[in-house]
Amino acid sequence: MFKSISIGSASGAIRVLPVFKDLVLPSAWRSISGVAEAIKAPGFKGDLGEVSPAGSKAILLGLGDAAKSKPSVLRRFGSRLAAVLERMGAGAASLEIPTTGLASRDPKEFGRAVAEGMLLGPWRIEGYDGKATERTAPSGSLRITSPDRLVLEGLADGLLVAESVNYARFLQSTPPNVAHPQWMASQARALARRLRLKARVIDFAEARRLGMGGLVNVGMGSTQKPCLIILEHVPRGAAKAPHLAFVGKTLTYDTGGYSLKVNNGMKGMKFDKSGGCAVLGAIRAIAESRLPVRVTAVLPAAENMVAGDSFRPDDVISFMNGVTCEVTNTDAEGRLVLADALCFTCERIKPDAIVDLATLTGGVVVALGSHCAGYFCEDAELTRRIEGAADRSGEKVWRLPLWEEHRGLMRSRIADIVNSGAKRGAHPIQGAAFLSFFVKPGMPWAHVDIAGVSDDEGHELFGSGATGYGVRLLLELARSYADRAVTSRARGRSPQRPRRG
Repeated sequence: MFKSISIGSASGAIRVLPVFKDLVLPSAWRSISGVAEAIKAPGFKGDLGEVSPAGSKAILLGLGDAAKSKPSVLRRFGSRLAAVLERMGAGAASLEIPTTGLASRDPKEFGRAVAEGMLLGPWRIEGYDGKATERTAPSGSLRITSPDRLVLEGLADGLLVAESVNYARFLQSTPPNVAHPQWMASQARALARRLRLKARVIDFAEARRLGMGGLVNVGMGSTQKPCLIILEHVPRGAAKAPHLAFVGKTLTYDTGGYSLKVNNGMKGMKFDKSGGCAVLGAIRAIAESRLPVRVTAVLPAAENMVAGDSFRPDDVISFMNGVTCEVTNTDAEGRLVLADALCFTCERIKPDAIVDLATLTGGVVVALGSHCAGYFCEDAELTRRIEGAADRSGEKVWRLPLWEEHRGLMRSRIADIVNSGAKRGAHPIQGAAFLSFFVKPGMPWAHVDIAGVSDDEGHELFGSGATGYGVRLLLELARSYADRAVTSRARGRSPQRPRRG
């Protein structure tokens, strides 16, 4: 794995010539020394990732079936390209683009997807190998360029995005004896300093004064007390820019509390902070892209542990907006911390739209597997934008219903609501229904349950572990609002608030 990949030409760059399975070469490539022999090499069929050297200065690299050359395939191509160049000991490469047969929409998209794959595929967390490791540490650097200006622009954008996704994966993968709520706050502050974001951290004492009973009770049993982390990207002209709020569940570890997880159920619970990690990765990409849209990241960070002062089933707690909740299951804790974060976002931040990301329910995994996230949204414009962002990013979503009948499932006999219904039916919808009690009427809001996509055991690009799901989705969503802001300025009028569907 390369220690770094950056944009820029260098002497002796390897020419990378992508070819489809039909093995039809652009005429300009036929005169390149060694290409004629490489295309006829025994066994070379142009399958995805298949390589054939063309002398010492070029390689043919298979793109597979031209009809299937969508961005997800191009990312896998990029991952394979990085591995091939590392094995060759290359320090620089020039990526060319096939002139025919590319199903991708444009050369910029081609470059973007390939660059994303080059960084995402080989990545793994560093810093935890000891003296007995058999792995080699990342080393060397690679400079990549292209003779095509649009491909080069795409490569630069793809590297920027992938670096932010890998940043989220680093946060996700950091073990819980390191990554506690205060560590997450320190990471957010460091990010804010580097990117000139506004930062604020509401500590345990202040959260209690503000009436954040969900955040306080979930994190009370840990020696590492909970906090609410807030970062703001405020571009120039922010007064007229659309304002989005991204709220990310940040449970740095979840034992289940007194409703203790059994058997091997705790393994992998370091990934219960994935929503917050994705939100930090997204605001990093948004700030580095200098998007003309205002974005506030809100991360309720807590560790759900068992102690003498931990909250219990049968407790009744109250939230920042005065809603009371009967605790029926301390392992349904994510919605409790999100409740206060949503209250704070609606009452203090007052954005134009809110999207929350959370590893909230096992039920969404049962329903949709690991191929897409389930999401809930009753606002027509926000729904359209989220689905468009999913199409462009490749991070798939599937909309599930949220009706008044579902809200009725959450009613309590002794408090306003329960945090988990007695029946398992509509379990992921129960989570969304619960959260709806903490979003002000008329506020465009979407809840995205990423429990099935935040980490994987055998992903075709990411392998096993953290995926950083949500970074690209939220970035593309912000870009859609930024495009609207630019268009509105060009027309001489201010962007309007999203309409209620």
